[in-house]
Amino acid sequence: MVIERASVQVARKPWGVADLHPWSSNSVSGDPIGELWFRRADPNAPVPKLLLKLLFTSAPLSIQVHPDDALAQTMGLPNGKTEAWYVLSATPAAKVAVGLRVRLTPQELRASIRDGSIADLVQWRPVAKGDVIFVPGGTIHAIGAGIVLAEIQQQSDTTFRLFDYGRQRTLHEDDAVAAADAGPAQIEPGPRRLTVERTLLVSSPSFVLERIELPANASFSLNTDRETWCLALDGHAAIGLATASIGDAIFIGGADHEQRKAGASIVVGANGLSALIAYPGPDPIPYLLRDLAGHSITPTAFPLPPSLEIEVRS
Repeated sequence: MVIERASVQVARKPWGVADLHPWSSNSVSGDPIGELWFRRADPNAPVPKLLLKLLFTSAPLSIQVHPDDALAQTMGLPNGKTEAWYVLSATPAAKVAVGLRVRLTPQELRASIRDGSIADLVQWRPVAKGDVIFVPGGTIHAIGAGIVLAEIQQQSDTTFRLFDYGRQRTLHEDDAVAAADAGPAQIEPGPRRLTVERTLLVSSPSFVLERIELPANASFSLNTDRETWCLALDGHAAIGLATASIGDAIFIGGADHEQRKAGASIVVGANGLSALIAYPGPDPIPYLLRDLAGHSITPTAFPLPPSLEIEVRS
């Protein structure tokens, strides 16, 4: 089983910031940093299905849309770009936009891009620390100023801009109209507790996103049969031979049956560990975590496949 601390790729953006504390010790000299992309430590390793990022905003991002899987494949791309945001910090006035206030025809959407009125048609909402926002491909969206967030997404960088606050970057009218579901966003279910340690934030065909809270000085195993990303939000732990504290990301490669029974060890530090966990969907892994100091953690929020019951209890 591959367990490695992710490398960090810096993306400088006009809407970025000069202070990444406490999420990163990267020095900000020159243009502001808007995004940190977490990558496999080995640049020659297979490209993961998912991409984990941190975003830092001092000004609004463009109003944009990403293609869904079906449209992306007609464009010769392997997949679209569905994403989810977990707000790490936000100023009192911080807000994001997801979907439109009213449904537009393709002709009306095209006209709103040309005259800039799309900026008044997106549905803005306030956000605060701990909020979760799911953005399926095809959803018109934007991120406002004063926010630090973690983003998990399909591995894609295909973005179509509809409005860019006069930054003189190209808008993508035709592609945006083709990609957009130009109406209000669907209401998504809220977080759901799976176990004492696990809270399900998003469950979709593209990925599952969870938040875990592990007590101080505890020992767990993480059991996964697919690529899994772990982002430390607070506290400290050793995952395998990799250590993680606030802002660190760990990549765990999918394991075969025998490796999965052993799992990746998690030794939690004196301050506990709060982290985000993300892996390809569509459903939560029933026995993602096992308490090594006690009994297996039984998830009561979804059915237990018999094969996994036998595996964990063996």
